[in-house]
Amino acid sequence: MQPASSFAIDVPDALLARARAGERGAFEQLYRWFERPVFTLALRICGDREEAAEVLQETMLKVLGRITEFRGENGSPFWGWLRQVAINEALMRLRHQRRFAHDVALEDDGWLQDEGPLPPAAADAAQLQRALAALPALTRGVLWLYHAEGYTHEEIAALMQRTASFSKSQVARGSRRLRQLLETGPETDAGREPIPETRHA
Repeated sequence: MQPASSFAIDVPDALLARARAGERGAFEQLYRWFERPVFTLALRICGDREEAAEVLQETMLKVLGRITEFRGENGSPFWGWLRQVAINEALMRLRHQRRFAHDVALEDDGWLQDEGPLPPAAADAAQLQRALAALPALTRGVLWLYHAEGYTHEEIAALMQRTASFSKSQVARGSRRLRQLLETGPETDAGREPIPETRHA
C-alpha cells in the first residue's frame, strides 16, 4: 500500500473557482495549505533550505499564473497537479545547477530488494534531513518520491529521465543506506522543519 502524500488536501471547487477568478484571499488560502508540503518536498529533493524556499516561491507563482489551466480531467485532484508543478520545479533547479550531471548514484552491485518502510527514526525531521543530505542527489530524490509521495518506479523513471530498473535499484540501495544512517547517526531533537518567512506576489 502506497503512503498518503502530504499534498493530499481536498480543495473545495468553490475555492478553486474563486482563485481562478483572481480573488487574492482564495489564493492566500491555497498558499497556506500547500506551503509546508511544497517546502518539505523541495528540501528533501534539493537538500538545501535556500533552494527549497526558492522552489516554494517559484512553484506558487507558477500555480498562480496557471491555475486557469487546471481542469481536473478524469477526476485528477488539484493537489496532484500542484505537486507535479513543485516536483518539476525542484528537478529543474537540480538540472540547472548540473547536480544530476555530476552526481553519482549509489552503485548497483550486490543489489537486494528493499522497499519496506523506513525505520521509526525517519519520523524525526531533523535526523531524517541529515541522513538524506548524506545521500547522492539522485538517490535522495528517488527515495522521497517513492517512500513519501507514493510514486511508482515507472513514474519516477519518467520524471528522472531514467529507467524503472534504475528507480528500483536506487530505492533498494538507498533505503538500506538510509536505514544505516538513521540507526547509527547522532541523536537529534525531534521537530518539524521550520518554514522560512515567505511572501507570494
